[in-house]
Amino acid sequence: MSTTDEPTQVVRIRGTLAADSPACEALATTPLPGTRPGRDRARALKRGPSSVPPEVVAATQRDRLLDGLVHTVASKGYASARVSDICHSAGVTRPAFYALFEGKENAFLAAYRKGTGVLFHMVEDAYLDAPDWRPGIRAGLAVLLDVLASVPSFAAMAIVEIDAAGPAARQERDKFLGRFQRFFAAAPRPAGPVGSRQLAEAVIGGVYSMIYRHVAWENTAELPELLPALTYFVLAPFLGPAGAATELATPAPERPSGTAPCARRRS
Repeated sequence: MSTTDEPTQVVRIRGTLAADSPACEALATTPLPGTRPGRDRARALKRGPSSVPPEVVAATQRDRLLDGLVHTVASKGYASARVSDICHSAGVTRPAFYALFEGKENAFLAAYRKGTGVLFHMVEDAYLDAPDWRPGIRAGLAVLLDVLASVPSFAAMAIVEIDAAGPAARQERDKFLGRFQRFFAAAPRPAGPVGSRQLAEAVIGGVYSMIYRHVAWENTAELPELLPALTYFVLAPFLGPAGAATELATPAPERPSGTAPCARRRS
């Protein structure tokens, strides 16, 4: 998956997030790593004596390195990505990198934790804004698919390349997926011998597998098209086929007419 570090890059949301949606606003104020290029004019630090506090310099360099890591790992793969590549992508020196991170794995984990934390809260907000569990599941899935489609570098790094990043990274992935269990607390108790928790775990794994396939085959931009199938897949074990089909037949709330997709322009 190709990326660019040009400072004039336009990073556009390629899903269906409305410009005035809470998810779009959240992505603008707290972007996932990989939303911006590392060599970003808006975060450039002038060389030489500066009145910028050291903690601000360190925080800026850290953010740029996380963006640089995501773009580098998405482009080269985790195994082939070198610290020097990440530093070049971010426009940050190696000494500055090692002042902030122990190494590539540590930086990868930092990017993953930050990005999945932002992503989860965006999904959770969409779920909680819905009137009940069924539309909440559909709203949460819509945000999940749209945001991943919007930041394909992060999707590639966090979903595909995490397999190469070692056991600590895979453990972080298990923790992240486990957080989605809370969305099934209000689900109807399923009939039959399978408990709610096991069923929810299987459903979460199935959704993740479908997303993984699209990202691995570089079809990330098409993720929003999976919303009807994944909504049915998640709801059917709890509501039955007819109940899931009824929910799908219920129109989702419409966005205001003329609303443009969310976009961010680098200055």
